[in-house]
Amino acid sequence: MAFKGDLEALILAVLSDHALHGYEISKRIRSQSQEVLKYGEGQLYPALHKLEESGFIEAEWMLQDGKPDRKVYSITPKGREELERHRSAWAKFVSGVGGIFASHAVEGGK
Repeated sequence: MAFKGDLEALILAVLSDHALHGYEISKRIRSQSQEVLKYGEGQLYPALHKLEESGFIEAEWMLQDGKPDRKVYSITPKGREELERHRSAWAKFVSGVGGIFASHAVEGGK
């Protein structure tokens, strides 16, 4: 289904509560989807760069004592608007599919 591959919307949703670095974004998507959705670096970072170029997220380098610096991403107000657009589209999709499944439910094993 089209929504399974909507990585950009998933990233926005994960960032809606906290600023996170790339690996943590990937871990949260995986854990919050109950291991259904798994994205590698080759998929995640191009999506992050696209979101940043669009102004939906912003990145900041965080210094760490004794460890490599990390790039941390946070959602922007424009990104929150985009996330709401995706949530609305998702709700319509779920309602539409639910209506079809409900109207074609098998009754009594037929």
